[in-house]
Amino acid sequence: MRKLKNSELDRLNVDEFKLAEKTPLIIILDNIRSLNNIGSVFRTSDAFLVEKIYLCGITATPPHNDIRKTALGSTETVDWEYVEHTIELVDKLKTEGTSIISIEQAERATMLNDFKPKANQKYALVFGNEVKGVTQDVVNASDVVIEIPQFGTKHSLNISVSCGVVVWDVFSKMNSISS
Repeated sequence: MRKLKNSELDRLNVDEFKLAEKTPLIIILDNIRSLNNIGSVFRTSDAFLVEKIYLCGITATPPHNDIRKTALGSTETVDWEYVEHTIELVDKLKTEGTSIISIEQAERATMLNDFKPKANQKYALVFGNEVKGVTQDVVNASDVVIEIPQFGTKHSLNISVSCGVVVWDVFSKMNSISS
């Protein structure tokens, strides 16, 4: 088995990415402090054609060298916007018909493996601060709270890992609905 070269991967260029039909997923970063985590979320969002990333609160914005290091150019492909107050963004998106999903450990949370996206529904996935998680007001305003099942001794996953796990899972389920 031979590893493929980047030139053999048949990836979109920046212009093709901008024109491509996007997955009806929005990522909201609620007060993320690590620039490397932010860059990693951009890269995951590029991989799965995420519609947009909202950077909220203390979350840094491109251009920044530490974001660029892990984003590997995806800050140029994925649409993004800074919004100061996460809750105001959540309220706005809800009025537009977007379903808000906080990724958090909470009472009555839906386990990720049990979550079933609805056809023709746009979702905004909210990922919270590395220490404090998603703010309680945003959790309260969410339509669903999803928890990633974990079985070891640690209480959480890194935000960039959580984003990769959740986006892949939801993307896969959304694409199985439409096919």
